[in-house]
Amino acid sequence: MGGFFGITSSSDCMTDVFFGVDYHSHLGTRRAGLAAYSKEIGLQRKIHNIENAPFRTKFETIFSEMEGISAIGVISDTDPQPLLVRSKLGTYAICTVGIINNSEELIERYLTSSDGGHFDAMTGGAVNSTELFAALVNQRDDFASGIKFAQESIDGTACVLILTDDGSLIAARDRFGRLPVLVGKRADGYAVSFESFAYQKLGFADEKELGPGEIVKLTPDGMTVLAAAGKKKRICSFLWSYYGYPTSTYEGVNVETMRYRNGAIIAQNDKASGTAEDIDYVGGVPDSGTPHAIGYANESHKPFARAFIKYTPTWARSFMPPSQKDRDEIAKMKQVPIPDLIKGKNLLFVDDSIVRGTQLRETVEFLYENGAKSVHMRSACPPIMYGCKFLNFSRSTSEMDLIARRVILELEGKEGMKHIDEYADGTTERGKNLRSAICEKFNFSSLEFQTFEGIIQAIGLPECDLCTYCWNGKE
Repeated sequence: MGGFFGITSSSDCMTDVFFGVDYHSHLGTRRAGLAAYSKEIGLQRKIHNIENAPFRTKFETIFSEMEGISAIGVISDTDPQPLLVRSKLGTYAICTVGIINNSEELIERYLTSSDGGHFDAMTGGAVNSTELFAALVNQRDDFASGIKFAQESIDGTACVLILTDDGSLIAARDRFGRLPVLVGKRADGYAVSFESFAYQKLGFADEKELGPGEIVKLTPDGMTVLAAAGKKKRICSFLWSYYGYPTSTYEGVNVETMRYRNGAIIAQNDKASGTAEDIDYVGGVPDSGTPHAIGYANESHKPFARAFIKYTPTWARSFMPPSQKDRDEIAKMKQVPIPDLIKGKNLLFVDDSIVRGTQLRETVEFLYENGAKSVHMRSACPPIMYGCKFLNFSRSTSEMDLIARRVILELEGKEGMKHIDEYADGTTERGKNLRSAICEKFNFSSLEFQTFEGIIQAIGLPECDLCTYCWNGKE
C-alpha cells in the first residue's frame, strides 16, 4: 500500500509535513520521501529506504536539509518517490498510491514506440509506476487533462499528489475512488492526506473529501476544482476492516466504530447459530483484530481479555517483510503470553481477516502450548477468494496463496473453483466443508467468517459504492 500527505501554506510547513507523513507509517515499510518548495531554493527532494528504520528516524535531520512553504511526502511499499520531473508542464514533484497493471502496454502504445522515450529500469526491467504515470500526464498540455488521460489509460488505481514549481498542490483521487483523498483547511493554507486524522492533529479542519476522479488545485489562498468528481464509486471495503487507521474516517464512516459494529454482527450470527456458547474470554488477534473483538465481546456479554500481548517496541510489523519465513518468525517472537488468561480456558479470537493463514497456525500452536483448552477463530470479513488487482496491499503473488482457494482445490480440485460462491457461504454444504477443513488444518475448535451482508451492514454505505472484489470477484 502506501499513503501521501502534503501542505501548501503561507509559512514554513516542513515540521507539519514531517508529522503528517509520519502518521502514514502504518501503510508501508519500504520507501519514504519528501519534496519541498521554497522561493529561494525552488524544488528539493529526499528519499530514504525505511525497511530497517522508521520514517521518523530516517528523516529526523530534514529540517536542516530542506525548507519549504509547500511540501509533499509519501510512505510507499513499492517504488522510490516522490519523483522530480521536468517536462513541458514545468518542473514538479509527484507521488502516487496504487498499482498499474498494464505498464508494458502503456509504454509500448504511448511512449517508446512513438517518440523514442525511455525510463529508468529497475531489477527485472520493471518501471517505476510513478514515473510512468508522470509520463502519461505529460502527454497532455495541462495537469488536469493529463491526469484524466492517465487515469483513463491505466488498468489499476492511482491517487496522485503533485507539487508544482510555484508551490501549489494538485491532488487527484483515483478514477473509481477506491482509495481516499481528503483536504483539510486552516488559516494559513491547505493539507491533502490519505488519513484524515493526520491533518486534524495539525490543526486543519475537514474541508473536502475528493470524489472519484476529482482533481483540485490548492494554494494557500484557495482551492479550485480542475475536474469534477465522477458518479461511479468503488471505495475499498478493506479500508475499514484492516488497513485504515482507527482514528480515520472515510466517506463519513469512522474505522474504529465500524469495527465495533462488525464484531457485534459476528456475535449476533454466532448467537443465532448457537455456536461458541462456552467461551471464557474473547480477544483480538492484534492489532486491527482487537476492535472487532471488543464489538463481539460487548454484544455477546463474554469478557474481553488480552490472553497474549504483542511486544512491539523493537520488532517491525510482521505483515510486510517479503519472506514468509521472516514474517512467521517475527510474529512468533512478538507474542508474549499471559498464562492466567490462557491455561484451561476456552478462547475465541477475532482476526481482521484470514488471508494466507500461516501466522494463525503459529498463534494457535502458541496458545495450546500455554495451556488453552480450546481456541475458536472468527474472521472479521468474508473468505478472501480473489487476489486484489486494484491496490497493492498484499505481497501475495498468486490466488493460490489464499488459504480459501488452496483448501477449495484440496477438497474438490478445479471443479471447486466453479462453486466459489457456495464455499464463501457458511450455510451451504460446501461452505461448511471449507470451514471444517481450515479448522482441521489450523487446529481451530471452530471457525466462522463474517458474512458478506454483515460487513456491508457494518460499513453502512451502499453496496454499489464499495469494492468487494476480493470476496466475490465483482468489479
